[in-house]
Amino acid sequence: MEIYLDLVSPPCRAVYLFAEALKIPYAFKLVELSAGQQFTEEFGKLSVVRKVPVLKDGSFVLTESTAILQYLVQKHSVADHWFPAELQQRARVSEYLSWQHLNLRSHCSKVFLLRTLYPFVMGAEAPKDKMDAALGDMKQSLDLLEEKFLQDKPFIVGNKISVADLVAMVEIMQPLGAGVDALDGRPKLTAWRDRVKKELGVKLVDQAHEALLDSSGLQQKMQNNTELQKLKPVFLKYFR
Repeated sequence: MEIYLDLVSPPCRAVYLFAEALKIPYAFKLVELSAGQQFTEEFGKLSVVRKVPVLKDGSFVLTESTAILQYLVQKHSVADHWFPAELQQRARVSEYLSWQHLNLRSHCSKVFLLRTLYPFVMGAEAPKDKMDAALGDMKQSLDLLEEKFLQDKPFIVGNKISVADLVAMVEIMQPLGAGVDALDGRPKLTAWRDRVKKELGVKLVDQAHEALLDSSGLQQKMQNNTELQKLKPVFLKYFR
């Protein structure tokens, strides 16, 4: 089984951390997004959407991180708490995964993209009003994560970690790559993040985020990537 990843991407880190923490055997295939490797002809044959992560298990190819996580859960018979069999607990995990994509994931990623990628694609710093709006949206999503999903529980579903916690944790780490601490002034979420890291392995989590936090290395790769101009129409639509 092969998994194509770039650990600067939060969904890739979620899949990577799950596979590594649970010692699932696979071959790591690096696709450096900042170097434009997603635009190669070879990768295009594997994924027409040119996004990572991608899982290839024999002739079976699967995209979308949450689908990949559920595939790994079912194929490798991992502990039940990751994606509970009990109806209502599983529904809670699914509820979070359905919500996060257009909320916490979108808003944390916008902060990161505006601070890091936007200047290289658009040739200028992100407008202040767009950055302020992105930070405001991120705050609202973090409020909902804390008040609706986590509440006073150790983890999102209850007393044990699930894939919902894993997916949430990697997303709130993303703004750190742009020098923004999403959890500043949020002790409850900070304590929750630390519990998630402990369950996965603090050393493993820190290692998985090294590429994200290496801002100088990331900027150098983007400076040398002429393929980034292909993203300009996407950015014009996304940040209008």
